[in-house]
Amino acid sequence: MSGLCLVTGGTGFVGRQVLRALRDAGVPTRVVVRDGTHRSFESDAGFENIITTADLFTESVDWWTNVCDGVDTVIHAAWYAEPGTYLHSPKNLDCLLGTLQAAQGAVRAKVRRFVGVGTCYEYDVNRGMLSVDTPLQPTTPYGGAKAAAFMALSQWLPAQGTEFAWCRLFHLYGEGEDGRRLVPYLRARLEAGECAELTGGNQIRDFLNVREAGRLIVQTSLGGRQGAVNICSGIPVTVRELAGRIADEHGRRDLLRFGARRENPIDPPCVVGVREDESCAIDQ
Repeated sequence: MSGLCLVTGGTGFVGRQVLRALRDAGVPTRVVVRDGTHRSFESDAGFENIITTADLFTESVDWWTNVCDGVDTVIHAAWYAEPGTYLHSPKNLDCLLGTLQAAQGAVRAKVRRFVGVGTCYEYDVNRGMLSVDTPLQPTTPYGGAKAAAFMALSQWLPAQGTEFAWCRLFHLYGEGEDGRRLVPYLRARLEAGECAELTGGNQIRDFLNVREAGRLIVQTSLGGRQGAVNICSGIPVTVRELAGRIADEHGRRDLLRFGARRENPIDPPCVVGVREDESCAIDQ
């Protein structure tokens, strides 16, 4: 059994799956959540303790030092992620500063390993197939803040004797997904027998079930790998293909309206991850 693991963002889309994977692995866990959200955890979650805060991104280094006392590994999954606003929100700067504070507190508390959660949009996405060696060239405040956190921590944490890994997420779907995102939008429209309006659907993406993403993040956290890690399927799939699969579950391909929405001129044509560990099973 591994030592105590501290998780931030445990009530979020990805964080919940991280907690599930930690529980399945029998890892003792401490979670940091916003005030009033701890009741959303299942009573049998098996956490050692739950720490609440009004806003973890405003907490001091001293606060994080106390919270990280006795912790072996931090999995920092928290970040502002409101659909439709997160890409360009100034809150990304708050998240960046808060992340650096948390890392400093972890070092003071002598945490052995710090694992952060990044995004494929840190990369130069015009390259299409994205490996951990692809140059970084973010084009939004969200991608820029994530890349800045990675660049700072990848230099500073190892110099302090703290292991560091950075899990870059690609296009996730699954349990707990916000209804404004593509997959739940499609399912809701099709289940209601209503047309789903889409672009041409030729964008190529890397889709991965969020439960598998949580498992891969925990696998990375409990392992020894350091630096950037792509959390992805490595399988190129067009939006048209994905929509077709979902429509087939309902027998209603006739409800898909490709071309009903205008194409986004800055939307990259291909964003697919290159996996370094092809031995991991993928749940698509």
